[in-house]
Amino acid sequence: MNIIILGAGQVGSSLAELLAKENNDVTVVDLDRTHLQRLQDRIDIRTVNGHASNPDILNQAGLEEADMLIAATQVDDTNIVACQLAHIMHKTPTKIARVRSSSYLDHPELFDRNLNTNAIPINVLISPESLVKDYILQLISYPGSLQVVDFAEGRVRLVAMRAYSGGLLVGKKIREIKHYLPEGAQNRVVAIYRRDEVVIPTGNVTIQVGDEVFFLAEPDSIPLIVQELRRDKLRPSRNIMIAGGGNIGFNLARELEKQHQVKIVDHNVTQARQISESLENTIVINGDVSDRNLLLEENIDEIDLFVAVTNSDEANIISGMMAKKLGVRRVIALVNNQSYVDLIHLNSIDVALSADQITTSRLLHYMRQADTVKAFTLRRGAAEAMEIIVHGSENSSDLIGRKISEIRWPMDITIGCIIRDNEVKFAHRDLTIEAEDHVILFLNDRTRAAEVTERFLPREKKTLF
Repeated sequence: MNIIILGAGQVGSSLAELLAKENNDVTVVDLDRTHLQRLQDRIDIRTVNGHASNPDILNQAGLEEADMLIAATQVDDTNIVACQLAHIMHKTPTKIARVRSSSYLDHPELFDRNLNTNAIPINVLISPESLVKDYILQLISYPGSLQVVDFAEGRVRLVAMRAYSGGLLVGKKIREIKHYLPEGAQNRVVAIYRRDEVVIPTGNVTIQVGDEVFFLAEPDSIPLIVQELRRDKLRPSRNIMIAGGGNIGFNLARELEKQHQVKIVDHNVTQARQISESLENTIVINGDVSDRNLLLEENIDEIDLFVAVTNSDEANIISGMMAKKLGVRRVIALVNNQSYVDLIHLNSIDVALSADQITTSRLLHYMRQADTVKAFTLRRGAAEAMEIIVHGSENSSDLIGRKISEIRWPMDITIGCIIRDNEVKFAHRDLTIEAEDHVILFLNDRTRAAEVTERFLPREKKTLF
């Protein structure tokens, strides 16, 4: 696939790195030669120095041959204009724009993803800040969760949890789990990570203390399963402190203040005053979130959840670790630098989020073969979960009409469930795949994603098998 990325910032660079590794032809456009050179030194891409919404620069980047344009500069107007130009000049098939301002996001009628009207022709709007906010809200919905991903429009969710000593399911074999859960709480364990090693979740595998367990379940069943993986009774996060009053912190507080006791700490007095005037029930504090005395004055030991979402990785890490040391039960921190994420994993901070990875996952299914509805990176980019629709008939497909056990899947793939006629069918050996099924699967080695998705293509379109 021929892809042009506008902007070599964090989001653009992360997308370029991911897409280049997957054998796409990637061109990155940016005004900063230094950013471009750093990218080119690290990955095999083409770069163009210039303004992203300049028609001549877009042509120089190869817009005429592009299958996709991802406008990810820091300026909303530039991204929107670039997509408009791509449509007018060359009818670029897929146009994706990063848009941060609520002035645009609150008016979806301005944009036309199907390109059937006179609205701005953008197929996909992405707002990293909004995606991070929604991701954090999902984590708050399930106390103790490490990751939560929706599939099939929310009919089934993938949840990652750590198994603790004393949990009812700890020490039990996977095939025995159903005997310890209430009737109807169906699930499918799709992956286990033990000391960062992959354990293929066969029925005879025993869940051990410290295991990171990924399971699929319907939303109503998830709290029951989560409870049995823990030794303690998890209570909802009632008292929440947010570090940082920017786009993420402000919008997160606005969502949470309806049902939670929320405090925001921001070091900028002007911004603190603005958000205090816009929020109804949130306590806004002007100060340094890494100030130990300030945290103690604000009764940090009574906080159930501390969320650090400033624009500084270092501030998020330091304040998160300090909050944990001062008695906060759970800490979520926004950390975009991958080297930092690897260092702090399991060190005081319960969940480290990367806006780049969350944003990349929002776009990942556009890069996949077959009819991939959703694809999401997991385990800091090492693994991937997908939702793929099976099209065709028994005459044209290698999957339709066959039982799951009859298909030669790669060893590192686990079929989680099938959505058929809005019904969730958890995978088992004798489950037969039918046309138009939505298959949800987990891939431990995401470098093999192309191989997996190709299995879902009609026989005449296959190249690997």
